[in-house]
Order: sequence, then C-alpha cells, then structure tokens
Amino acid sequence: MTPTSALIRLRRVTKLYPMGDVQVRALNGIDLDIERSEYVGVMGPSGSGKTTLMEIIGCLSRPSEGIYEFEGRRVDQVDDTALAAIRGKQIGFVFQTFNLLPRLTALENVELPMLYRRVPRAQRQARARELLERVGLGDRATHRPNELSGGERQRVAIARALVNRPSVILADEPTGNLDTATGQSILDLIEDLNRGGQTVVLVTHDPTIGARVHRALQLRDGVIERDERRRDA
Repeated sequence: MTPTSALIRLRRVTKLYPMGDVQVRALNGIDLDIERSEYVGVMGPSGSGKTTLMEIIGCLSRPSEGIYEFEGRRVDQVDDTALAAIRGKQIGFVFQTFNLLPRLTALENVELPMLYRRVPRAQRQARARELLERVGLGDRATHRPNELSGGERQRVAIARALVNRPSVILADEPTGNLDTATGQSILDLIEDLNRGGQTVVLVTHDPTIGARVHRALQLRDGVIERDERRRDA
C-alpha cells in the first residue's frame, strides 16, 4: 500500500445493514482523504450516509468492505480493544445532545476521559481547568449541567472533547439544540480551534453552517456526490 500523509484515508469503504432479507448500502465505495488541520463539513439529506460515515471515521462502527487508515494505521483490521483505545485517545466527539453527566460539575465532566485513562487527579483538574478557561467557562467550573445554558453545556462538551489532545474533533450537528445566536458562537469557537491547527469534521444538514467550513462533502445515497474546497479557506 502506498504511504500517505493523510490523517484519515478511506478506500472503497462500504457499509451494509441487514433489513430482513435485504442488505442496505448506507455507504457505497467511499474514497476519501482528510489531511491534518482541515475543517471539513459532511452534508446531505436524511439517509444520505453522513452519520454512518462519521461513525466509521470515529471508530464507532467498522466498514463492511474497504480500507480505513487513521494516522497511517489500518484500523479496519484491529481488534475491539485497540479500536476503543484509538477512539478514546485520538478522537474527540461533540454531539447535538451534549452527553454530559448530570450529577457531575462542568470540571468533573471535562475530567472524565482522563479518569478512564488513570491520569492523576491533580493533572486531570489542571487540564480540565485550562480547557474550561479556553472555552470561556473558567468561572463555571463548579456548576452542574442543569445550572448551565445550552451554549455553556456545549462548550463544556467541546472542552471534554479536547481533553486528551485528539487528532480530530468529530462534531455531529453541534448547534442542533441551540438558538441561532448561541449556535453561531459555538461555530466561532470551533473555527478558532481549527485556526489553531485542530482537525475538525462537522456533520450538518444545515447549508448555512456548511457554508462556513473550508471543505464541503455532499453525500447522497451513500456516495460522495461533491467534494468542494473553498478558495478562501
């Protein structure tokens, strides 16, 4: 196989789901390279395959066919333990529903991925405080999710996604539960992270959000219908 510098490399990736006696192709022979520090939007109508593509990139699901390389490593062939390690250390997830634990403070929610990696408490807390400051919530560290606004909860989720210094942030409809102004502030934050060198892959159905990314992938029926790089990116 030819060496590549791409952070993410998919070749002929297909994902099949059984529906009765029929195999439905959610993805159908995807070829895709994503380089470090890119800001990529994945768009398409419901059923186009964009969520399935994100799940495969995020090591939440395996291809039925094809090759997936992450940082030059064949991850479609590794065992579940290795796949979970890649997912936990090298991929940061930001979801529409925030996925914060309600009984934990903002600081404790951000610490959580490091707790699973057995990082010492003082180091965990220092890193979590640093990231809460970075997302503008240094004064909200002791607040629980029900004491935070939707935008603040999403900022906590972004801080948590960054805590293990991941190679890529995967954001799935990150502004879907937010009002327009708050959503714009979250997109501003994500763009700022990308300007700092963070690779970002953002899944959205909203064309106004898609207009802000530097590279737009349009999916339809499990294939990449269009791959557009913005001149001003």
